[in-house]
Amino acid sequence: MHSPLAFAVASLVGTALVIAGDTQGAGPASQAQSATLSQVTVTYPNGTRLLAEVADTPAKRASGLMFRDRLDPDRGMLFVFEEADEWSFWMKNTKVPLDILWLGPDKRIVYIEENVPGCRQDPCPQYKSNKKALYVLELLAGTAKREKLVKGMTLQFNLPKEKN
Repeated sequence: MHSPLAFAVASLVGTALVIAGDTQGAGPASQAQSATLSQVTVTYPNGTRLLAEVADTPAKRASGLMFRDRLDPDRGMLFVFEEADEWSFWMKNTKVPLDILWLGPDKRIVYIEENVPGCRQDPCPQYKSNKKALYVLELLAGTAKREKLVKGMTLQFNLPKEKN
């Protein structure tokens, strides 16, 4: 029987299991999230490549890199928006410090926020570009400096054809 109450209870139990599993960081829920996101290779101007998970829906963008215990230096997350705007980010429940790069529609870096610490308690600060961006790339803290990434540089990547 498919009553509204049974559906609501099943939804709550499923959500609780996902949240409980996801608090383990790099545990099964976090790995499952990674497995469901499409990936894209991002190439820096110096030729170094990075594999980035693509967050291209509101739900994927909302969870981002939350609850992950670590991020490999050759990994990241590329947030893709429907339109360019001055997007703000916060680090709520993000355990790993990050570099955040805002990219214009031409994939040129318009703003960089380096070594952004995670935040576990409200209020968490917001980080915002002063320029419109269509993409935002989150990297392990220190990557922008190590790879000598600066405002005005263009990154290369090709997005998957279909959103998941």
